[in-house]
Amino acid sequence: MGVFTTSHEQVVYCHDRPSGLRAIIAIYSTALGPALGGTRFYPYASEDDALHDVLDLSRGMAYKNALAGLDLGGGKAVIWGDPDKDKSEALLRAYGRFVQSLGGRYYTACDVGTYVQDMDVVAKETRFVTGRSESHGGAGDSSVLTAYGVFQGMRAAAEHRWGAPTLAGRRVGIAGLGKVGKHLTEHLIEDGASVVATDVDERAVEWVRSTYPQVDVVGSSEELVAADLDVYAPCALGGALSDEVVAVLRAKIVAGAANNQLAHPGVEKLLAERDVLYAPDYVVNSGGVIQVADEIEGFNFARAQQRAGRIFDTTREILQLAEAEGVPPAVAADRLAERRMADVGRLRTILL
Repeated sequence: MGVFTTSHEQVVYCHDRPSGLRAIIAIYSTALGPALGGTRFYPYASEDDALHDVLDLSRGMAYKNALAGLDLGGGKAVIWGDPDKDKSEALLRAYGRFVQSLGGRYYTACDVGTYVQDMDVVAKETRFVTGRSESHGGAGDSSVLTAYGVFQGMRAAAEHRWGAPTLAGRRVGIAGLGKVGKHLTEHLIEDGASVVATDVDERAVEWVRSTYPQVDVVGSSEELVAADLDVYAPCALGGALSDEVVAVLRAKIVAGAANNQLAHPGVEKLLAERDVLYAPDYVVNSGGVIQVADEIEGFNFARAQQRAGRIFDTTREILQLAEAEGVPPAVAADRLAERRMADVGRLRTILL
């Protein structure tokens, strides 16, 4: 993704001086339904940086939700500040009132810097919130199905590359052992893969060493991407696939949970030139949004997991389309998402 335009439907600035709230809500598209996307709480260097991020992320959510088969559009919100210092009940509730003021055009959820407990507070002022705690009728930790979906996408990529939908006997490198990375490690080991991993947080490293001693731990992401891998799974911050990384990457598949993995437009072509099969991030990591979207109907884990399992089929379809049309998978994924937004969105012109 990585590209934003001025084609957003609505951008709302939210300011509440007493609580210190400074937020921006961006709605890219409601062609498929109300916009859904998380709230990022981050200490941006400038308002321009916050705006750039929310525009980029909201566009990405429109494509992600379309390919996840959800009848939801794309939106995102950012709160400008340090979540460790600036977060308060008053600020979160003020934010909730701004979400409510949009009348259901935007549903929010967790993202970087916000957690299920925060969504419970936001929900005191708005009913248009998902990603709540289980004690409040929510789905709880969305990393469970995010990891499950990444694993399904990885299986589809393995089938496309090697002919069988399994990672058994393959060497998979995971960059980032956060909540998603931990669950992904479990899926891969159960499937018979060997795992190499790295994380900047020593606690995560200690966790994997004690829980899965068979996992090889390396000191940095630079060391990981240069290792002898079959699959590379970026599961930390965005921009993981830079020109420099692609130049040394030895893996034949990239499939991970991180958002916005392509450092800039054009990286997908570099991957194709090096014969690296890229499973688009916003396709394979959509299990989390599938999970929180299920709350809107009244959360049912089995139903949400079944829907997340379809990531396998969507990834397979995208990879086949890319091969048939001679384009990188990221381009094929965009085309498929745009086609669904246009075809289904057009139905709203049929007045009821």
